[in-house]
Amino acid sequence: MHGNYLKPSIRAAGLDPDNLPESDPSKMSFGGDGAKKAWKDIWGCGQGIGAIDKVVPTRELVARPAREYQDARRRLLGA
Repeated sequence: MHGNYLKPSIRAAGLDPDNLPESDPSKMSFGGDGAKKAWKDIWGCGQGIGAIDKVVPTRELVARPAREYQDARRRLLGA
């Protein structure tokens, strides 16, 4: 399973980020079989990193949900 990882974190974990082994998805287990892994030394960028297309100021990110809420409220109430 491929992920978007930060190369410095991978190197710090003793791996070569340009030559990572392929894993067999059928052998992966994220359940409660006692084989849980704590990925505390490799930092992932997350599955949504590809959705980022621009950098915006924090004030815009904070204001956006409030604005979207007010817009939706006006549409629902017909005001």
